[in-house]
Amino acid sequence: MSKVDVVITRVRARLQELGIKLWLEPYYLKSSGSVETEIVNLAEDFSHNLGISKSDCKLALSELQEGALRKLKAREEFLATGIATFTVRRINNWQGTQSIVEVKCPLSFLGSELQKNVAKALNIEDAARIKCISAGKIVNPEQTLIDQNIKNNQQLMVIISEVDKQEHMQENVMHDRIQKIKKDVEAIVDSNKQLFEMEDQDGNPVFLPPTENRAILIGMGICEKGRVAMKNERYDEALILFLEADEKFTACNSKFLEAVDNYALINLDIVWCYLCLKNVTQLPDAQRRLEICENSFRRSYGENLQRLITLKGDGCAEKALIMRLHLLQGVVLFHQNRRNEALEKLDIAENELLALKVDDTSIETLVEMGYEPHEARLGLRARGGDIEQAINYIHDQHEKLRETRKHSQKERKLNQKLDVRKHDKNWVNPRSVCSLMEMGYSSKLVVQALRDSRNDLNKALNLLQNHTEELSRKLPLEGTINIDLMEQLQQLGFSESRVRIALEATRNNLESAIDFLVKMYTDEKDLSMFIERMTAVATDQGAPSTSTGLNSLAQQIVEKAAKEIESLNAYNRFKQDFIANDFDYLDLPLIQEEQILAEYKHLLK
Repeated sequence: MSKVDVVITRVRARLQELGIKLWLEPYYLKSSGSVETEIVNLAEDFSHNLGISKSDCKLALSELQEGALRKLKAREEFLATGIATFTVRRINNWQGTQSIVEVKCPLSFLGSELQKNVAKALNIEDAARIKCISAGKIVNPEQTLIDQNIKNNQQLMVIISEVDKQEHMQENVMHDRIQKIKKDVEAIVDSNKQLFEMEDQDGNPVFLPPTENRAILIGMGICEKGRVAMKNERYDEALILFLEADEKFTACNSKFLEAVDNYALINLDIVWCYLCLKNVTQLPDAQRRLEICENSFRRSYGENLQRLITLKGDGCAEKALIMRLHLLQGVVLFHQNRRNEALEKLDIAENELLALKVDDTSIETLVEMGYEPHEARLGLRARGGDIEQAINYIHDQHEKLRETRKHSQKERKLNQKLDVRKHDKNWVNPRSVCSLMEMGYSSKLVVQALRDSRNDLNKALNLLQNHTEELSRKLPLEGTINIDLMEQLQQLGFSESRVRIALEATRNNLESAIDFLVKMYTDEKDLSMFIERMTAVATDQGAPSTSTGLNSLAQQIVEKAAKEIESLNAYNRFKQDFIANDFDYLDLPLIQEEQILAEYKHLLK
């Protein structure tokens, strides 16, 4: 943060404290403009009170007065014409620079019109490369500004996708890259092969209704790519990806959001990107997001981390996230000119950071022994820098994760089996199914009871205990398979045993049975051969007229199989720069944090 910004922040706070309005008399006269002598006298008074040079105070007062007059003029224009004025701050991640322009657009216009106006003001030919951010949300080009709660005189943050500085090729601009990432993540999540799974921080699977599950998985996938961009210091790209993911998360039911830590972390990451992009225009959004993050941490870890320390000990790796939260809270308080509170938070963050620091030589020692750098860092932090104890900690963590995943295999397999119908009304929680089956009830009765009770475990148990006959009547007769469907699928080349399993599992639902059968082809080679065989059936012009339905069915299967190949290719692209580390979100090197802490403590002196 520049010296000028610091002075303006403090002068603005003093003006608000005293109730001084620089656009009114005696500081401004409509007939002659700014009254120089009054501004000078005010600067002298502020200099004495704030301990800032008179010239710096005068410069800040003049700038604040000009800004206030611009806003007043924009307000009058808006009331007269309906045309809104926006202060647009362009962020250039690579050069670390910002530029500010003024853009006008009626609030009744679509977001795309605002993009065009911004592009014109910034001499950008392709408006699609522009992302406007207002109050922590990406402006939707297909909605009107007023419907997005965008107001006159609002400050906008604008990020423009530039040609990659290393590749220098048009196809590598940020806009195209982000669109490909979103498309790939959606293809992966929509695959029948469950290429993405949701886990909690301990390795337990998280099961949610299909609609919520899809939204959160897409959000998490986009979020992972955001973390890759953030690690590579492409903060503008990371911010857009995080905000795209945030839209997916916030579309979910709040009670399901609480089941995953990712929503707290994404808010922390968004504010971190604001800071790294040196963008204070999003200050209200930053404060809101840090409050969401803090509330989530309290819910998960307890006040003052008691629950976290009880579960994981004093050396828990999550303390790095708490430290970053306190650091960012201190920064936000500083920009609000709440200097004493800011210093208090920064002091807390400093103590936490010192406790988290580990010796580089110890990390190197563990790396030479075959451990990954992130394992070494987290292990040493957890065990106060003791190498031998760090090794034990690393092995314990791996073993706990392995055991947790091993114990949840039954639930995971059952989830794959149950995932044949993708509608919320048919969904049952695999964990509840396993719990009730362990009491001795049959899987089919348990599934029916959970469907009837809408996944209420106690109600389902009551149905199983007291209404068994009623549940049994709702079940399809054992072994009742639609012979016509079975013959159709066998004519397409599927074996009788596979068809029987598919139709039984899907209760003779043809579309779901096809999904079930296609899922059995596990890799791209098998799927390609399968598509060739189905294509031959679908395009067999010499087939008798009775086979027309068969041709159509084969074509439907070809399309489904082609989508699966697309999903596998998307997954392979996704994995290319994927951070294959279960605890990556905890692995903060703390170098930047230390620099930012030092910078803001210096500014507070």
